[in-house]
Amino acid sequence: MSVDADLLRLLKRLKLGALAPTLPERLTLARAQQLDYAAFLTLLLADEVARRDSVALDRRLQRAGFEDRISLDTVDWGAPIQLDRRRLQALFTLEFLRRKEHVILVGPVGVGKTLFAQCVGAAAVRAGHSVLFVRADALLRDLAQARADHSLAKAFRAYLAPELLILDDFGLHRLSAQQSSDLYDLIIERHRRSSFLITSNRAVDEWLGLWDDPLLGNSALDRLANGAHQLVIEGPSYRAKLAPTGWPDGSSL
Repeated sequence: MSVDADLLRLLKRLKLGALAPTLPERLTLARAQQLDYAAFLTLLLADEVARRDSVALDRRLQRAGFEDRISLDTVDWGAPIQLDRRRLQALFTLEFLRRKEHVILVGPVGVGKTLFAQCVGAAAVRAGHSVLFVRADALLRDLAQARADHSLAKAFRAYLAPELLILDDFGLHRLSAQQSSDLYDLIIERHRRSSFLITSNRAVDEWLGLWDDPLLGNSALDRLANGAHQLVIEGPSYRAKLAPTGWPDGSSL
């Protein structure tokens, strides 16, 4: 069924042009179900609201900076990892965000810490919260560059703004004096105002040794780790399951 050209022009004028592809289908449905004008208009506007909500959600997920688009439903629970699934599921209530509490996921390389962190982050975005995912070393480099560019205040605002800041792979390297100070300032400013979710290969009791200044480290960890929800994930690397088993030509590795 064709759509009247004048109607298409009006839709575009009202910035409703995205309705055009499904309009013939909706007209057919309206006639088949004998919808009155109000019901037909409601149907069209519901389509447009759903489309705009989907576009807005996609933009928020993109702005969050996730490396992967994934949800807990797609997790392979056949992987040989050990964790408290009840405590993991509790994170998805997002109650910790409402309370402005912090979450720490620790465990060896490859057991899914980043994956679970992104799942929680995506759930928070879908619930309407602002989220930013960033590697810890990338955040520290960004702050160092901002200091050199005389834009440190702006950079700090960007990391203070999200309701949930996911700091991935914390503790790969010992912090320099400036990095210790920067991270301390960020923790102090966000504490009790918004939440961290931090993943690390190191147990929390090893974190103090990462700070250049133990005094700053003790103060930061007192706020960040002592009252945080901690989840330990153990097991062999999940990534080993994803490794290629042969060359593209079919020969074995």
